[in-house]
Amino acid sequence: QVQLVESGGGLVQPGGSLRLACAASGSVVNLYTMGWYRQAPGKQRELVASITTGGGTNYGDPAKGRFTISRDNAKNTVYLQMNSLKPEDTAVYYCNSLGRSFQWGQGTQVTVSS
Repeated sequence: QVQLVESGGGLVQPGGSLRLACAASGSVVNLYTMGWYRQAPGKQRELVASITTGGGTNYGDPAKGRFTISRDNAKNTVYLQMNSLKPEDTAVYYCNSLGRSFQWGQGTQVTVSS
């Protein structure tokens, strides 16, 4: 069973940047469109950005112009570069396929606060 391990979160001031990584235990993830999701307290988990097997990307409105998703198939890893962070970006960030095919990892906490 594929395991997803997210990392790279932390506490950052508004306007700052973070780079998240999602490492998969198997190369099968390279066959899937992968996405970054986030869940803020009291809210449903939402899709932030996705990337196809061919590298095509799509972003939710909150991420457009500020976040960049990428993948390195040789490392079975998906990244999320987040710039110009805002307090409303505070959430636990997770990765999974677009169809949520894999077991969720533990996520990585992103806190944007001064």
